[in-house]
Amino acid sequence: MSPSPQEIRQAKTDATTRDRDLAASLNISEAQLVAAHTGATGAFRATRIQHHPDDVMPLIPRLGEVMSLTRNESIVHERVGTFGEYRSGPHAAMVLGKDIDTRIFPKHWAYGFAVEAETDRGTRRSLQFFDTTGEALQKIYLRDTSDAEAWAPLVAELTLEDQSDTITPDPAILPEGAKANPDKRDTLVEEWQKMTDTHQFNRLCSKLGMNRLGAYRLAGAPYVRLVDPQSVEGWLNALSAAQQKVVLFVGNRGHIQIHWGTVDTIKPMGPWLNVLDPMFNLHLRADRVAEAYVVTKPTKRGDAVSLECFDVDGGLIFQCFGQREEEGDPMDTWHQILADLPGVKEAAE
Repeated sequence: MSPSPQEIRQAKTDATTRDRDLAASLNISEAQLVAAHTGATGAFRATRIQHHPDDVMPLIPRLGEVMSLTRNESIVHERVGTFGEYRSGPHAAMVLGKDIDTRIFPKHWAYGFAVEAETDRGTRRSLQFFDTTGEALQKIYLRDTSDAEAWAPLVAELTLEDQSDTITPDPAILPEGAKANPDKRDTLVEEWQKMTDTHQFNRLCSKLGMNRLGAYRLAGAPYVRLVDPQSVEGWLNALSAAQQKVVLFVGNRGHIQIHWGTVDTIKPMGPWLNVLDPMFNLHLRADRVAEAYVVTKPTKRGDAVSLECFDVDGGLIFQCFGQREEEGDPMDTWHQILADLPGVKEAAE
């Protein structure tokens, strides 16, 4: 039986852990933890707001510079900037801009909250959005440089009539794991060779009854190379040393956030690998990287070569491509950094 809102609030008051970890210890979703503080008057307060991206995203530019956070079980991706153009879509929407670049899948957005939390540095304000299971999709935090005066009217505009402090999320979704169809390997490779855009890959997998990880395991050389999962720290350090610009995707089932640019300051802390740059932070649980692949996909502009990492359950942790500086850029540095990653057999020797 789930704890009552009052019990959740008391646990939050007593806790020193992050909301995600506290929710897990209470055997509830993070959205349930936040919802329990709807209407509260203590140090952690929540207001239920509209959750659909069409209602929310066009308003966020009013807040000025903010920090946008997206995560999955193994990695946290934080970008600082001002929200730009929002493009709606029934299946996929997006926010486009030089600072904040995201892809949104609206059908998974189910709950929204405006949250105020008292800290040693003052009130921390955020907009938090969750999927049907109560998993966090995106959180948007105000900073010292934000337009604080825009907060109250924006929240008032988005506030729902329903301000109940309980929600009933769907059961958690179990990881799918690798899904391959060995009988169709030849077709996979033939169609792979014909690709002209990376977006065609998902449709190819679906047509053949596979998923991304299953297809990578099946395809093999020359399009897929399995590399040592423990080489990710060295890869990050190589990117930093070379000042190599990247396009780094981190997401969950409802939201993907993209970093364009360099990764400069790499700081390992325990199991975490951290990128700590002024406008971009990344926090990766390196011990959760179970499989890592260098993947080559043909496109009209030349091969798109990425590093893609998966957890032990088969979930995609991140994808990273080199960033082209200009049309026809051979991206020699990016390709050399990937070529230097040891294969699994090499690492074992």
